[in-house]
Amino acid sequence: MVPGTATLPQGQLWKAAIKWPMYSVAVMPMVVGTAIARSQGFPFQPWRLAGLLAAAVLVLAWENLCNDVFDAETGIDVRKPHSVVNLTGRKTAVWGMAQLCLLLGLGIVAALAWGQQDPTILVLLAVACGLGYLYQGPPFRWGYAGWGEPLCFLCFGPIGVGLAYYSQAQSWSWTIAPAAVSVGLAVTLVLFCSHFHQIEDDRAAGKRSPAVKLGLEGALAWVNPWCALIYGAVAAGMVGGWVPWPAGLMGIGAWWWRRLAQFLDRHRAEPAALAPSKFLAIAQQFWSGVGLAVGYWLSLP
Repeated sequence: MVPGTATLPQGQLWKAAIKWPMYSVAVMPMVVGTAIARSQGFPFQPWRLAGLLAAAVLVLAWENLCNDVFDAETGIDVRKPHSVVNLTGRKTAVWGMAQLCLLLGLGIVAALAWGQQDPTILVLLAVACGLGYLYQGPPFRWGYAGWGEPLCFLCFGPIGVGLAYYSQAQSWSWTIAPAAVSVGLAVTLVLFCSHFHQIEDDRAAGKRSPAVKLGLEGALAWVNPWCALIYGAVAAGMVGGWVPWPAGLMGIGAWWWRRLAQFLDRHRAEPAALAPSKFLAIAQQFWSGVGLAVGYWLSLP
């Protein structure tokens, strides 16, 4: 356990370690992909959605626990008292729990694929897991080279939304692309914002995240254009006829964009105070995703 941990409330540390709001980023691609399939006339299979939601949460738990183990090995978490490894002091046990989560998640999706007599969704999940390992896992550690955001976009955007769509439709359609891009960008913004308060720690550990490469001011300048693209991707799809007009309900997430922009502007001179920005980004991806899914559902043929 790192120095100073004992002076902090254990309940607060465990809440930060579990990061429960973060699991909405696993849920939203499944919900949106399912809603798109339903809007195109495919029958809704709720047990498939339920299985994917459970699997997505388990796989993200695997990723988070593994990242705590990998960060403990590199020393980048030495000043992070809410690391699960630092809280428990049992790196091997945390690693074992991570692998159990992965096996359960893969098992659920394998059962769904068996029911379809089609391995596609299992293959997609395996690809996403492989990309997730490349992010922090040795010897790759692509996140340290600044590739975390592109990997995140692929996993939660095209792969995640595509997997959920295929689970319901058992076919492909390019019309999912605008929503997949939007969801992927919204989730990836969460990761991008999570670096703002720890740029110096990342730089000291040799982690060349985009925020380290751009510097704090340069990174903050990306946030508003990034948010505009989240909504712009769907707007372009609506104009092109790929996305139904009710999907414009995703605009309810723009209120959180405004709050995020105001928060970053208010605290741009004090990096240590920027940690909550990732939770505002989470709220934006959640509410924009809810609006998007409801919009697709309202456009049932």
